[in-house]
Amino acid sequence: MTPPKLIILGRDGILNHFRDDHVKAPEEWSPIPGALDAVARLNHAGWHAVVATNQSGIGRGMIDMASLNAVHAHMMKLLGAHGGRIDAVFFCPHVPEDHCDCRKPLPGLMKQIGQRYGAPLAEVPMVCDNPRDLEAAHAAGCQPHLVRSGRAAALDDASLAEWLAVAPETRVHADLAAFADHMLRGTADAADLDSGPMGLA
Repeated sequence: MTPPKLIILGRDGILNHFRDDHVKAPEEWSPIPGALDAVARLNHAGWHAVVATNQSGIGRGMIDMASLNAVHAHMMKLLGAHGGRIDAVFFCPHVPEDHCDCRKPLPGLMKQIGQRYGAPLAEVPMVCDNPRDLEAAHAAGCQPHLVRSGRAAALDDASLAEWLAVAPETRVHADLAAFADHMLRGTADAADLDSGPMGLA
């Protein structure tokens, strides 16, 4: 059986605006312009999108499972209105002191996803917005992509280079919409149009 075409997405800073105080309720989940349409376009081209997200707010007592489920139900509803879908949300509820194997930058969540879908991770793009997630993508053997719609938005060139040092094969995109454009152009066109792994696609 052929594995599905799979993309792993971080959540905050990629699909929705990043909040330092965590997204604790549906009304705090605010989509980044163009992100929901980007998921829909990828879906319509045959890609399955899965979210992998650290949710240490659970371990810190800032949000409970019912509230997290409500946030994701809200996310799914908004996506559905744009004709898109997320197949599944994989999350780590732990704080660093728990020493789990699923909190990014460790690759546990990605390994779970690969096993669930029977997908070789070397063939799976992973969209990140911070160096921790880039490190996780690199450790899991995924294809790392950085979008500059979240925590990378204000980086200067030197800081960006420091982030990319953890995963030198990373491609950089303005946002999820630009990443979708890159994927939908196809590999051949992307090779012609991108300026290399550190080039802004």
